[in-house]
Amino acid sequence: MKNFTPILSACRLFNGVKVAEVEKLLNCFNARPRKFEKDAYIFMENDEISSMGIVISGAVHLVRDDFWGNRAIIARITAGEIFAESFACGNIGRLPLSAIAVEKTEALFINAQKISAVCASACQFHTKILNNMILELAKKNITLINKIQHITQRTTREKLISYLSSEANVKGAPDFDLPFNRQELAEFLSVDRSALSAELGRMKKAGLLTFRKNHFSLFKK
Repeated sequence: MKNFTPILSACRLFNGVKVAEVEKLLNCFNARPRKFEKDAYIFMENDEISSMGIVISGAVHLVRDDFWGNRAIIARITAGEIFAESFACGNIGRLPLSAIAVEKTEALFINAQKISAVCASACQFHTKILNNMILELAKKNITLINKIQHITQRTTREKLISYLSSEANVKGAPDFDLPFNRQELAEFLSVDRSALSAELGRMKKAGLLTFRKNHFSLFKK
């Protein structure tokens, strides 16, 4: 587990925990690493889970597919971030979504119940981890609220303006890279890819933005 220490030290779940204590906590939480090829399912919808994941390398998409195979991307999880924590801790029974590796990915899985339970080894930093988990759940909730704001806009242009404006605000600059390709962006915003590409073309022609692949520059009229 020692080779995971640098990325885990940067993980918000371990914020405030000394590096020397991380490995002890991993043992306490029954941590186990797994590797996944691109497009492999990490969790599938309707799976029963008790473990949450931490991305060590690569990236994970949380997705939902409808009856006809149309996909919606709920969130993108990258190195140092956690996923499936709400479902693992919430005793919901079966997963309402799937987790897919969007590139070659390694993840570390820990027993979520071990975090909320009283530590038999009386780990000094166990309470800190629990507090960090609460903060992480709150931040994820805010992120989902922001996404709802984007996808509930009436038109494709309004959805794009809402999302791109939010990204510019987060990055603190009108020039930034998006974490999605065109198909993924369409799935994230719940719009048709052709409609999204056409609207981006119209917005570029109107002088609202320029883009090259996933790099965008926004302009005020």
